[in-house]
Amino acid sequence: MKENTDELVARAIQSFKEGVVEIWLTSEDTGAYGRDIGTTLPELLSRLVEVIPPGCKLRLGMTNPPYILDHLKEMAEILRHPRVYRFLHVPVQSGSDNVLWDMKREYTREQFCTVVDTLKESVPGITIATDIICGYPTETTEDFEATMSLCRQYCFPSLFINQFFPRPGTPAARLPRIDPKLVKRRTKELSDFFQSYRPYDHKLGQQYEVLVTEQSHDKQFWVGHNDCYEQVLVPKDDDYLGKTLLVEIIETGKHFLKGRVVTEAAAAALLSPAVAPALPQGAVSGSYRQHSSSQSNGVAGSVGVTAARRQQDVARQEKWILLSFAVIILALLAKLVWVCWRIATI
Repeated sequence: MKENTDELVARAIQSFKEGVVEIWLTSEDTGAYGRDIGTTLPELLSRLVEVIPPGCKLRLGMTNPPYILDHLKEMAEILRHPRVYRFLHVPVQSGSDNVLWDMKREYTREQFCTVVDTLKESVPGITIATDIICGYPTETTEDFEATMSLCRQYCFPSLFINQFFPRPGTPAARLPRIDPKLVKRRTKELSDFFQSYRPYDHKLGQQYEVLVTEQSHDKQFWVGHNDCYEQVLVPKDDDYLGKTLLVEIIETGKHFLKGRVVTEAAAAALLSPAVAPALPQGAVSGSYRQHSSSQSNGVAGSVGVTAARRQQDVARQEKWILLSFAVIILALLAKLVWVCWRIATI
């Protein structure tokens, strides 16, 4: 337990030393962290926030409702931390308990609402993103309406809508499918509703601190996020990458805010975190710089060893992957020879 948590904390320290200003803690289900090693996600996060430098941020990844229900108070406290984005991705998939049961989901609509309501009450301005699957084989008209009512209830600013697709080998893949035309109609109805509201219009004229981490696809803007992880576009008037800007919102869209850098007080408008310059493009994290200065710190001193061990693990994994491919190819060749022999003997 201790070694696992220490490795993650050491990895974060190493990243900040290499010029990283934003780290993501994510997995297939971040909320389940520690259940198999005797710890919890809040315990890990409490360690991580202690090592985040000023001007840097932590973004949490997706968590399913069951694994956060037990730690709502602790998670709300973490999400209120000034160096943690007030954002959480909690997929619900359906607003119908019947469909959730058929999906083998370990939560109900009411439990999902408890998570959302508690976080909205405890973490001002928090952004909750969620997922919806339209057209699950057992979804009735009433079930879909329950999903629509849930989405109307919260008007999620970020909503990922997917049509049901049967994964081979799963129980759902053996169920009779709903008429594809009906699935498309339901998907369109939900998508049309999502496009019908604009979650950011009330933010026009407001000022936010924004951490810039990338440039837009058209290379016309810097892309940053405010405390609630709302995307803010900033003109490329200067090299703002990796810096925190004070901006005023001058335009809003369905999925973004557009801001201008506040120029009245230059010192207050442009904040640069106290971290090292970023690694050169292509440099491997953990191997580019010497970590002699880290040896005086018990946790940070393990960074170099951890990085070397990670590289060895990757090399071993690559070897086993290649060996597995070779075994599969040999098995297919043997099968082909056997089939040819059977055909020849008929």
